[in-house]
Amino acid sequence: MMNNKKAIAAIAAGLLVVCAIVFLTVESAGGTFDVVGKRSIQSFEQVLNAIPEQVSQESEGKDFTLTAPDGSVRFIWNSANNSDSRFDVMLQADAAPFVAAGLDTGKLPEEYDVSGDFITAGLKLDNSSSVKEGKSALDAYESMVYNDRSLINYHMDMDHFGVKLGGGNMFEWAKNMKTSAATGKDQDKDIVFVLNPEPFIAAGVNPEKVEGWVYAPVPVMENGKKTEVLKFLKPFNIQ
Repeated sequence: MMNNKKAIAAIAAGLLVVCAIVFLTVESAGGTFDVVGKRSIQSFEQVLNAIPEQVSQESEGKDFTLTAPDGSVRFIWNSANNSDSRFDVMLQADAAPFVAAGLDTGKLPEEYDVSGDFITAGLKLDNSSSVKEGKSALDAYESMVYNDRSLINYHMDMDHFGVKLGGGNMFEWAKNMKTSAATGKDQDKDIVFVLNPEPFIAAGVNPEKVEGWVYAPVPVMENGKKTEVLKFLKPFNIQ
């Protein structure tokens, strides 16, 4: 009887270890409810609540838009892959400051769309897994995390969450809009629109002359090492 109890205990312990390994594997693989994904949703809700007048939805459409306070740039997202749209998540910026700084829009890569007064950079969602759709702006963001978790990251040096839009372009927001955990000081960059300057420079832009955008180095991790890359930044303090 004692041997049977020991055997049962050993089997139970083994099952617990297997379950723990499976759980950690799902978490480390960027599962839907991992820490970064879950906390980014909570943090994004604070941003939406801080500037409700800047958040809108296309009539009869699935796209939600968060427009910068100065109206010059906007972040647009959808909950799922939309076959009628070239991009599901994107950043649209007023083209005028870049054109004034020397941009030849015809020389931008095919990954960029120039239409009307806006330059758009974005990508399609990966809906290879189960698809959830969202009806509110927050629902749509949460569904985007569920459908394509690889787009969401956490920028430790800025204490920001962000959505990767391909090609080094991003939309970021502060995890905590009051205090930055990275500096211990007041957070003054609640939302930040980020563009990779390289394609613009290759298309004729003088990066120092793009009005309204900051051309500055940003700390990032590459191959396990901290380095700095130059970006076009448009930050806003919204709280």
